[in-house]
Amino acid sequence: MRIYFLGTGTSQGIPVIGSQHPVCQSTNLKDRRLRVSVWIRTENLSIIIDCGPDFRQQMLTSGCIQMDALLLTHEHADHTAGLDDIRPFNFKQGAIPFYAHQRVIQNLKKRFDYIFETENRYPGAPSVAIHEVVKDQFFVIGSKKIIPIEVMHGSLPVLGYRIDDFAYLTDVKTIEVNEIDKLKNLEVLVINALREEWHETHFNLEEALAFITLINPKRAYLTHISHVMGFHDDVQDKLPKNVFLAYDNLEITL
Repeated sequence: MRIYFLGTGTSQGIPVIGSQHPVCQSTNLKDRRLRVSVWIRTENLSIIIDCGPDFRQQMLTSGCIQMDALLLTHEHADHTAGLDDIRPFNFKQGAIPFYAHQRVIQNLKKRFDYIFETENRYPGAPSVAIHEVVKDQFFVIGSKKIIPIEVMHGSLPVLGYRIDDFAYLTDVKTIEVNEIDKLKNLEVLVINALREEWHETHFNLEEALAFITLINPKRAYLTHISHVMGFHDDVQDKLPKNVFLAYDNLEITL
């Protein structure tokens, strides 16, 4: 299984529009971050988690030409605003299997009503085949068992996903013990770390590292990173040897 980091930035991306912060002015490509998303692929399967406003650019840059399923973590715009851009996949494949919590589905039906319209659909509108994700109920895509992991993004429940020995969690602030139990024996954990300072709805760096120590994966990758975290290379130099600051277009293999 291969994991391609399509985007590793927070909701504004890096550089932030109009910002003179040194990280936003960096010429290091590892400091330039699109909105957070990953592409998971095996020999016979291609899965995208989240489709934010940079989705089109991410698909073109990564070379992704097949999407067997789209999994959503939650409804916030930095994770869903690119939904219209699934259309080229529709034209090739038909309706895209679309997995999300019922709350998220209802939210997107309001924001993207033309996608979910069942009568008098506009020709060429995106098309999805809806699959509701329910806490504590795994589902199967192709040959892969997908285990949803519920975390709390402040007071908002958000879904992460485990596939084999890989788990992807973003926008985490707290997580219940019974959900932590679903994360045993991981080879790779991807987890959000917004910045060094405390934040109301996201792990900061200290919290993310403590969570990694608790889960004890073989490797961990930090994502959903703000420009105020600092320069990529400086942050990486401070991390434990099995923890890595993810960056856009990084690809890892399990």
